[in-house]
Amino acid sequence: MTYRSMQECITDLENAGHLIRITEEVDPNLEMAAIHLRAFESGGPALYFENVKGSKYGAVSNLFGTIERSKYIFRDTWESTQEVIGLRNEPMKALKQPHRYAGTGFAARKALPIKKNGLPADFEEIRISDLPMIKSWPNDGGAFVTLPQVYSEDPDKPGVMNANLGMYRIQLSGNDYEQDREIGVHYQIHRGIGVHQSKAAKRGQPLKVSCFIGGPPAHTLSAVMPLPEGLSELTFAGLLSGRHFRYSYVDGYCVSHDADFVITGEIYPDETKPEGPFGDHLGYYSLVHEFPMMRVHKVYAKKNAVYPFTVVGRPPQEDTAFGALIHELTGGAVKQEIPGVKEVHAVDAAGVHPLLLAVGSERYTPYQPVKRPAEILTIANRILGTGQLSLAKYLFITAEDDVPVNAHDIQALFAHILERIDLQRDLHFQTNTTIDTLDYSGTGLNSGSKVIFAAVGKPIRKLATEVPAALEYLPKGFSNPVMAMPGVALLQAPAFTDYDSVESEIETLAKAIEAQGPLRDCPMIVLCDDTEFMGASFDNFLWAGFTRSNPSHDIHGVGAGYKHKHWGCDNVIIDARTKPHQAPPLIQDPEVTAHIERLFAPSGSLGILRAKR
Repeated sequence: MTYRSMQECITDLENAGHLIRITEEVDPNLEMAAIHLRAFESGGPALYFENVKGSKYGAVSNLFGTIERSKYIFRDTWESTQEVIGLRNEPMKALKQPHRYAGTGFAARKALPIKKNGLPADFEEIRISDLPMIKSWPNDGGAFVTLPQVYSEDPDKPGVMNANLGMYRIQLSGNDYEQDREIGVHYQIHRGIGVHQSKAAKRGQPLKVSCFIGGPPAHTLSAVMPLPEGLSELTFAGLLSGRHFRYSYVDGYCVSHDADFVITGEIYPDETKPEGPFGDHLGYYSLVHEFPMMRVHKVYAKKNAVYPFTVVGRPPQEDTAFGALIHELTGGAVKQEIPGVKEVHAVDAAGVHPLLLAVGSERYTPYQPVKRPAEILTIANRILGTGQLSLAKYLFITAEDDVPVNAHDIQALFAHILERIDLQRDLHFQTNTTIDTLDYSGTGLNSGSKVIFAAVGKPIRKLATEVPAALEYLPKGFSNPVMAMPGVALLQAPAFTDYDSVESEIETLAKAIEAQGPLRDCPMIVLCDDTEFMGASFDNFLWAGFTRSNPSHDIHGVGAGYKHKHWGCDNVIIDARTKPHQAPPLIQDPEVTAHIERLFAPSGSLGILRAKR
């Protein structure tokens, strides 16, 4: 089905049993987010909030909460979109199989945006404060737009075909923002809007920005797509929705005719205000920092507009489904961009950017009987220099060899690498470099380090499945060893104090382990605050282990040392304890979670979900 609006999508989902209406009045301050989290956790349907306290507009969430529902939404355009993207990656396919790809031309015809005149007749001018002011987490700095489509144009090449459409969070209230006149625009490094703002600043001009909210669901998804070079987000929006993206210019600002809401305004050079905190996808709060402030020009809404939102938090969340959709649509793009790469997997359970797993080719020295990483190191550096992949901290990479490897089988890939890695040779660090803006494990905003774990060839060890005896004899303060997986042991450690104290503390631990003799079957040891929590699930290990550590500062080792400036060890020790400078984790307000129980009672709108919990 081709949706012309968010309202058409809601009606279709409701008729198919994929959406529930919530008739009770619900507070946008924490309650709506708590209801969404509960519905998502239970694998529940999309939610339409008819009665939002303080706003005349309804709101919808959990549209993309399951892959099945997302596929249903895009059921009539999914395959043709995949084919067109595939042809962007591999245009020779069309020449080799012309009959198979004949339909892509028809699909592509609907991809080009269409310019209209003036403001749509069903738009009305409103204020920021008329929107559902949704706050997700107790310590959030205010209300945020969580599914924005932020539009900006290249000052040197104006026009929609050179525009950028990105999902950068928008703070609507709180902090020092003047209500209804100023909003925050938080964008991370390696984002298209940053390039546009830099160009505008060099000209001494403000950057005109439009924020679209709602419209056909394809428009929301287009704002997060890492598209092949030359394929614009607006073209993709038309392609996936099966309908041209329609727009006009009003007062010099681009206005989407399909959006439910449009906010227009300008970002002036060097004009910032404190933005945040905000509960983010790593599972912690991103803290208050200076980010661009947008002076609001005008705000528009369709009559009977619906406000889409999501809740961002520790994975898995609704944006996990975004990631799966993106991988399925564009999974082949990275193979074209980086020669020799077979797979790259940004691990959702670890907060996406902290941990990448990759499989590549190893063809440099096929004549040598003993293999060592060579080509995969070249590939690793290409990965860490490519777009948003460059935000990663940990990259585990191996090659297709005698044993098939799947980067999406996380535990199996870890085991494959740990069985083969020479820790004296195969760890490669990049220090004082950039990491994810939202990651507070580093040395400052956007600042931290990276490490590559690379391994190929035959296994050189068998991984321990039980706690090795050497870890039963620990210095004072270290206790409760458990296995996270074969070859990875967790140790509970004293509370972290400061990095000056850590060196001697972990040196004592390393010497105590070394004194017990070689520990070949347990190449990785992870220090944590609570082994009961980290060891409770593999996802807990991935989340806490890789979001709470900075490779340059938090990787230590048994038998560690330098040789010609290269650091290596016999057993790697990762210090994944919580550090004082790190952001606090996200915790729901218990009073709010108790208060929303009324909706899940047998007589409530969501009583049907009670049994699913």
